[in-house]
Amino acid sequence: MIPTLKKEHWFHPDGFPIAIERRDPQEPFGLHAHEFFELVIITGGRGLHLTGTDSWTLSAGDVFVLGGARPHDYRNMEELRLINVLFDLDKLQMKTADLHKLPGYHVLFTLEPAWRERHQFKSRLHLSPKDLGIVSGLIDQLDQELKERQTGFGFMAISVFMQLIGFLSRCYGQTQNPDSRALLRLAETITHLESRYPTEITLEELANIAHMSKRSFIRTFEAAMGMPPITYLIHLRIQHAARLLLQSDENITTIAIQTGFNDSNYFSRQFRKVTGLSPRAFRQKNRSGPIPPEANRTGHYFQTPPKQS
Repeated sequence: MIPTLKKEHWFHPDGFPIAIERRDPQEPFGLHAHEFFELVIITGGRGLHLTGTDSWTLSAGDVFVLGGARPHDYRNMEELRLINVLFDLDKLQMKTADLHKLPGYHVLFTLEPAWRERHQFKSRLHLSPKDLGIVSGLIDQLDQELKERQTGFGFMAISVFMQLIGFLSRCYGQTQNPDSRALLRLAETITHLESRYPTEITLEELANIAHMSKRSFIRTFEAAMGMPPITYLIHLRIQHAARLLLQSDENITTIAIQTGFNDSNYFSRQFRKVTGLSPRAFRQKNRSGPIPPEANRTGHYFQTPPKQS
């Protein structure tokens, strides 16, 4: 049976949802899975990364994200050195402002993990020595905050973590790798959806942005995101509608129109389908408490990546 690394063994006892593990060099560990996510930065040497029956060569500058459910291991290591930034999605609640406007963010955290097998890992982010140095510096700052744990370290650690994610997302957006560029075009459709969700959006315009036929785009989008593009758009609209229901006194019809639904009855049916509650019941149940998880579940708030291939 493949062992699963537990959160309580790898994060600080206080439960803070970010931790750093340096492997200098990486020692044989064995095939394993984990209950958390890892941002992996290869800092030196070479080796093979195994996920099930597939393997890819690693070298300094490679960066990738691993989901917890997918078993993996490192083999044939030649002074392989790496840094694992562990993060717990169940506890890591952060608003990412306009980060979702960077196609590289969607590629790094959603599309590349989902397409890893199809692209034979050729679409991975590979940092230049200069950018690897910048990333190493940010990780050093994060590591210091996590080790010293002075008053306010949580705020400081999360802010540095966000700088790290933002910088890596920009780096991905600047890549000239043809495989990565293909994923970036698909990511641009996600950015388009999240920027224009209240307006009418057609499959034809999304396919044009992705440089694909409509049929290929629908198939590719669903494989990467776990749902068809129009379903994703509906979920996105409902997520924004849920926030308006909790944060404003606008009536339900007005909120429906503001979030792209021209028919309030259709809006109510779709809202109930996604959240399990009518808009009115959702507001009454949650208005006096914190925003519930279903109101925070969209692609640009560190969404759990789809099951990796």
